[in-house]
Formats: sequence, structure tokens, C-alpha cells
Amino acid sequence: MATYQELMAQKQALEAQIEQARANEVESVIEQIRGLMTQYGLAPEDIAPRRGRGRPAGAASTSTEKASLPPKYLDPKTGKTWSGRGRAPAWLGKRPERFLIPQE
Repeated sequence: MATYQELMAQKQALEAQIEQARANEVESVIEQIRGLMTQYGLAPEDIAPRRGRGRPAGAASTSTEKASLPPKYLDPKTGKTWSGRGRAPAWLGKRPERFLIPQE
């Protein structure tokens, strides 16, 4: 049975071999990629486009607005309505079912 020190030495030797093999293969892969890029006329931006902060361009424009939801609740005193989304208005109180608008 090998000792701990012998196994650690073997591990370090294997890690060095692994790193060397990876470096050799990476060089080959990079050459293949460069060849394909020149063959097809590709630029680095075509493969991995740079992306700025925030949303990508054209994802959503500010001029398009969401369609508003129909109101579900109505305050008969003021005529204010609420769709049921977002923070509940104070006029709903503890029993919001009193202000429900009947669905047709």
C-alpha cells in the first residue's frame, strides 16, 4: 500500500500531465476555431456579442404600454376603482367584497 506522501506526489504529477494535455488540446481547438472563422468570415462579435447593462436592445420599448385590466372594485362615494392588482386602496377596508363590481 502506498503512503500518503507517495499518493500526493502521484497526484501532483498527474495534475501536471493533465494541465499539459489540456494546453496542447486548447491550442488545437483555437486553431480550428480561427480557421472556421476565416472560412465563414465571422468576427468575434458574431460568436459572442457584447451585451451592455440592462435590457437587450429591442426587447421592449417604452412606447408600448400594457393593456389595463378591468376594474373589480368600485368605491361608490368617490367613483374610484381598483383592478385587484398592486397595493389595495384604503377605502376597501377589511371587507373588500362589499365593493366588488358584479361580473356580467
